[in-house]
Amino acid sequence: MVVFAVPAEVAVILLDIEGTTTPITYVKDTLFPYIRDNVKEYLCAHWEEEECQQDISLLRKQAEEDSNLEGVVPIPLETGNGEDEVEQVIQAVVDNVHWQMSLDRKTTALKQLQGHMWRAAYATGLMKGEFFQDVVPAIRKWREAGMKVYIYSSGSVEAQKLLFGYSTEEANAAEEADMHVAVVVRPGNAGLTDDEKSYYSLITSFSELFLPSST
Repeated sequence: MVVFAVPAEVAVILLDIEGTTTPITYVKDTLFPYIRDNVKEYLCAHWEEEECQQDISLLRKQAEEDSNLEGVVPIPLETGNGEDEVEQVIQAVVDNVHWQMSLDRKTTALKQLQGHMWRAAYATGLMKGEFFQDVVPAIRKWREAGMKVYIYSSGSVEAQKLLFGYSTEEANAAEEADMHVAVVVRPGNAGLTDDEKSYYSLITSFSELFLPSST
């Protein structure tokens, strides 16, 4: 087993999600397809709720800011002209969300709606989080050792709370912020260059993080 010794001065463990705590395939093949396939049904079911209307308002504002981009789908305002108009607005939101996702955009408006949709799916049992087997035991061990554990991600706060990607670029950023870095090599992750393999401490499981003795 390869062991990465955690320096004694470390009091916080900072984890990424995609490809670190959670398989990349779960995010790519489950989370995002769920949004694409269910956004219209979600909007119809939650249309009258204040939270949903706030999400739509934020998406409408983003569409206005994106008005100069090719392919953008504007979201019209409602004028109270009945069900046909509501259907038109919902379809515009659906088309806008699909357009943003096709470009892999990470706007606040899109992330907010996605977070609310995932929350509803988790609450009703339609979705369950997926983690590598070593994640939960490792977090428990770190907490018992008095360490704080945090998650960082480009996803919404809502999505991070619900779920809990790895990339070499993120490792670089962490190191530039004076953090101690260990890269977790998981199935399905992008391959590392020879230079990256020789430069970074590589582990394949959180069990390989050796904590200093508290005595």
